[in-house]
Amino acid sequence: MAEASIPVDLLNPGQVFACLGFLEAADLLLGDAEGGFDWSDSGSTRFLLRAVGDLNPVKAVLSFIEECSVSSVAPSGIELSTEGWNVPTQRSSPDVAFPIPLPTSPATLPARLDNGAADSPRVLTIDYWGDARNKTSRDNAKFWAGAGGYPGAALTRDALQLVRDRCVAAADAPFDLAVEQSSSFRFDWRRDYIPLDIGFSLNNHPSNRFSTVGYPLVEVLAAIGLTNARPALVSKLEYRYGVIGTTSSQRFFDPLFLRAALGDSKLPFPQRRFKMLLGWPGKEGQARCITTVTEELLR
Repeated sequence: MAEASIPVDLLNPGQVFACLGFLEAADLLLGDAEGGFDWSDSGSTRFLLRAVGDLNPVKAVLSFIEECSVSSVAPSGIELSTEGWNVPTQRSSPDVAFPIPLPTSPATLPARLDNGAADSPRVLTIDYWGDARNKTSRDNAKFWAGAGGYPGAALTRDALQLVRDRCVAAADAPFDLAVEQSSSFRFDWRRDYIPLDIGFSLNNHPSNRFSTVGYPLVEVLAAIGLTNARPALVSKLEYRYGVIGTTSSQRFFDPLFLRAALGDSKLPFPQRRFKMLLGWPGKEGQARCITTVTEELLR
């Protein structure tokens, strides 16, 4: 098995979710992926990842992301499409259960990332935003606005277009890859702001006067990381999430344990827990953005 590690800021929820994104992607692309958080050096926390084969698992995931195509997936027989946003829509087989409750808007159609190889196809699906608590008992942690707004598949496409040909080169510190980014899934708090807090809104000024800097790899990998895990919902504007740490005898954990830790489950390993607060950058009840993250003492 090949191993790799990357720096991570545990006080940045998007980066923590993105670590699980690396884990989920490596498990699908390479097989038998395991991971863990190492905070033994007080000045630098790192996420450790290993998977089957000789390929560096971080670079393997970034190579896939750099080269993949993006489309949406719609249920067979339902007239929903993201073609209007220049994102191709594929129809799912009527013989296969659709992965989320039937969408009512193109905004929540799952995004499909495909390496395009006919001989050895690899596909990642992003569909966390399609969960509904009244149907699945899972909060969808959807922070971007509007069920009838801009599609998640289009946000995914946009983020990847910003970093094409730069992903693998950023393998040593992928969460530091920054570019101008106008919209996102709102997982990385470094891009967002509350107009009332800063005293003005960027939308009220010419587009060439101010710009927001985002972190597309964090956003896309965080979206992948929520495939099988979610932060614990406390209220609409408060969540908790957690991580498990390496020890001298155990450096890697099965994905099951990292997923459970993210959801703030108590586990028999070294753990750290964090509280994140959100705010309304615009109209209440629409988009949310992360404003404050604090670590909580475990009892």
